[in-house]
This record gives sequence, C-alpha cells and structure tokens, in this order.
Amino acid sequence: MVFFYRVAKASEYLAITGSGISDIKLAKKAWILPGQSCTVFDISPVNYTFEVHAMSAEKLPFLLPAVFTIGPRSDDMDGLLLYAKLISPHDKLSNHVKELVQGVIEGETRVLAASMTMEEIFKGTKQFKEEVFGKVQLELNQFGLIIYNANVKQLVDVPGHEYFSYLGQKTQQEAANQARIDVAEAKMKGAIGSKEREGQTMQYAAKIDAQTKIFSTQRQGEGKKEEIKVMSEVKIFENQREAEVAKADAELATKKAGWAQHAQMAEVEATKAVAIREAELQMEVERRNALRQTEKLKADLLSKAVVDYEMKVQEANWELYEKQKAAEAMLYEQQKIAEGQKAAAEAAAFSRQQQAEAELYAKKKEAEGLLAMADAQGAYLSKLLESLGGNYGAVRDYLMINAGTYQEIARINAEAVRGLQPKISVWTSGGEQKGEGGCAMREVAGLYKMLPPLFKTVEEQVGMLPPAWMGTMAAGRASTD
Repeated sequence: MVFFYRVAKASEYLAITGSGISDIKLAKKAWILPGQSCTVFDISPVNYTFEVHAMSAEKLPFLLPAVFTIGPRSDDMDGLLLYAKLISPHDKLSNHVKELVQGVIEGETRVLAASMTMEEIFKGTKQFKEEVFGKVQLELNQFGLIIYNANVKQLVDVPGHEYFSYLGQKTQQEAANQARIDVAEAKMKGAIGSKEREGQTMQYAAKIDAQTKIFSTQRQGEGKKEEIKVMSEVKIFENQREAEVAKADAELATKKAGWAQHAQMAEVEATKAVAIREAELQMEVERRNALRQTEKLKADLLSKAVVDYEMKVQEANWELYEKQKAAEAMLYEQQKIAEGQKAAAEAAAFSRQQQAEAELYAKKKEAEGLLAMADAQGAYLSKLLESLGGNYGAVRDYLMINAGTYQEIARINAEAVRGLQPKISVWTSGGEQKGEGGCAMREVAGLYKMLPPLFKTVEEQVGMLPPAWMGTMAAGRASTD
C-alpha cells in the first residue's frame, strides 16, 4: 500500500476524491490514501481582458473594452467546491474557463445594451457598468466565481459607425456655441448696466438740484418769517408755525410721490427684463428640443451623409440665430437708450415743476404775511377806535400826530417860504389889561392868543381844521392888528 502526505501552498487547495469520500474533499493538507486521487488548484484571481461587441436599442453597434478580475472566494467552501469541479479537468488559464467567463459577460452585456438607447448608455456609464456587473455576478455564482474588480473603458465606435466621434464633435460645437452665447450675454448685461447707471446719475442730479432750490426758497421764506415775526404779534407767529407744518407735509408728500414714481419705474424695468430673459430662455429650450429631436433622427438614420447635412443645416441655423440675437441686442440697446432719454426728460420736467411750486409757495407765503400784517393793523385800529370812544376824527388826529404829519407840514411850509420876504401879520385878541405886565400867566395868555390866527392860516393854506380836542375857533373872533 502506497500513501503519501500532500500540503498545498498559501493560494492553493487540495481537491481529493476516491475511496472513503462521497463527493470532493477540500483541504490545505491531507494524507492521500490508496484509491484516492488528489488535484491541486490555485484560487488566486485571474485578469480577463476582452472587447464586447454589443448593440443598442437603436441597432447601433459599439465596442465595450473591459478588464475583469475574477476568482473563487476563499471563505466560501461551497463556492470552492463548485470552482474545483469547474477546473478539475482544466487549468485556470485554459481557454475553456476564459471562454466560459467571456461568454457570460458578453451575453449579459448584449442583453442589457439591447434594452437601452445609445444616449442612455453614454450618459449613464456608471449605472450601465453596475448593472452589467450585477447580472454577470449572478451567472458566475453557479461556478463559484466572484468578480473582485472590473474596469470598463471608454465606449469605442465600430469601424463604419462613427457615432461617438460625431457625438464628441457635437458636444464640442455646443460648448463653443454656448461660450459665444455667454460672451454676448455678458456684453449685453454690461451695456444695460452702464445705461442704467447713467440714467440713475441724471435722476439723482436732478433730484439734488430740485432739493437745493427748495432749501434755498425755504431759507428765504424763513428770513421773511423772522422779519414778520418781529413786526407782528402772537397770532402771526402761530400762523407761521401752521404754515411750516403745512410746508413739511407738502414736502413729505412730494418726496413720497417721487419715491413711488422711481419704485414703479424700477419695477416696470425689472418686469420687462424678466420677460425678455424668459423669452430668450424659452427660445433656447425650443432650440435644444429641436436639436435633441434632430439628434434622435440622426441616430435612427445611421447615415454619415445625413449627419453631415444636418450639421451644415445646424450651423446655418446657428448663424441665423446669432444674427437674430445680435439684432435683438441692438434693438434692446436702442430701447434702453430711448428709455434713458425719456427718464432724463421726466427728471428735467420734475425739476421745473418743483421750481415753479417753490416760487408759487413763496408768493403764497408773502401774501399770507401781508394779510396777517393787515389783520394785525386792523386789530390795532379797532382797539384804538374803541379806546377813543368811536371818534374817527380823534383816531385820525392821533395817527397824524404819532406819524409826525404836523411836523412835516410845518417843515414843508418853512421850506416853501425860505428865501422869500413874506408879510408877517400879528393878531391879538385885544390890548393888554392894566396889571397884566407883571403877571406870570401873561406869556401863556399870549401863546393862546396866537393859536386862533395860526389855525386860521393853516386852514386857508392846506385846508385842514385843528383837532377837536384843541378846541374850536369862533367865527369873527380873530382880528388883525
């Protein structure tokens, strides 16, 4: 009897069959008894490299280069038994095992690719890879194999079907077109922003000018108010305060109206800009939808000539679209220029209106001051007339004396007779009585004797009578000596 002891290496297992073993016995070391057979197999993973020929749902062929690292799982004895049965008559690098693995991978890849469009495969490469690995792993489980690693390279065109190359050209052209669109849009935003800033500058300048004129008018009005305040009484001061409150209310209402106008203008401009941008985006969406439909038709036709023709048509349409966008940008710029000019004209009109209102307000306040002064003088005269018992002559005489009217009359008469040699008449009421020469009242009596002829002379020359409180002159009592 011949028996021997076998020991497997670190990456190997012993597969023992024969007497005393019902199926297959796996071990790292064992005694090989007579009637038993021992096979050593390696469990280290093996790399399989190949290109899978597949076809999409649109009947588009393509190549899928892939590298799979496949081997048995060392911690799963059931899987090792299945793997041992697979390679027992072959080597792990034999064509049998490679063809088996390749057949499983190609079959599952073709089935999955046939259910997906080329666009879905190209855009969802990661998802496509995961689904391929999942389905391949299910098939390899029956052979005790597991995918340790798998790498899928870039999809490759089949000679005569250059779909991916055209798709790359299309992506490159779309990127270039999008860059040109972005540049044009940036220029448009710059031009619009510049015009908006110029318009705002003109509006603010007009607003400041109007406020300066209003402030100047306010200061002038305040000076007049102080002058009127000194010359008037409490009632005039209260009227001035009420006028200041009304003026503040008017200024606040004016500013609110201006702010509301600016807010409405900004809202309208923003609405129009949003509408224009929305129209542009809608046009872009429709253009891209049309491009997508065109690409789908090109994929269905699978004709290089049709693709070239569509590319030329697309380029022509794009040139037309660029010209249309340039024309629209120019039209939009002209519209903004016109709006800026309109805003400047409105600001100038607003400034003139503010100036006119300020002048009107000043005239109105001046008239109110004169009216208040007239009211105060009327109150003053009413009070004076009441104090003098309703005697209008006494009021008149008092005002004339207070205003220096009699002094002015005397001065004018003196000026009139200056340089002349007038005939002087002396009036007296009679001869001196005996005993009056030494009386202290003689001078006073002489003064009173002069008054009647003086009043008579004034009446004859200027037509004025003496005031009632100075007495009346009896007719025929004055005598000329």
